[in-house]
Amino acid sequence: MSQEIMAKVEKASMKDEVPFFEIGDTVDVHCRILEGEKERIQIFNGVVLARSGSGTREMFTVRRIVQGEGVERKFPLHSPRIAKIEVKRSAVVRRAKLYYLRDRVGKATRLKERRVDRNKRGK
Repeated sequence: MSQEIMAKVEKASMKDEVPFFEIGDTVDVHCRILEGEKERIQIFNGVVLARSGSGTREMFTVRRIVQGEGVERKFPLHSPRIAKIEVKRSAVVRRAKLYYLRDRVGKATRLKERRVDRNKRGK
């Protein structure tokens, strides 16, 4: 009984359209940011290192290099603060988590590009 109620509550707070992306993809995450009473969109561009959780608790980690320093940010997938997610590149990876990229610098962080038509990908 309580599981059914929880499932209905979770379903109501989930986004209808979530783009298909995988670990290793380079994505642009458009975040809504409140500054005083104004709202603006800030784009966070980077490589998806990991995905975790399920349902409304699903999270994904994006890493990028800013002025020679690695910056990682975790986003809730179904958050209303995320305006949209754009997949820029897709990469061939053989791991579920790409934490090894944290130790690498420069050209060593490159991933082999996957040549796939984006319109045919996903569900």
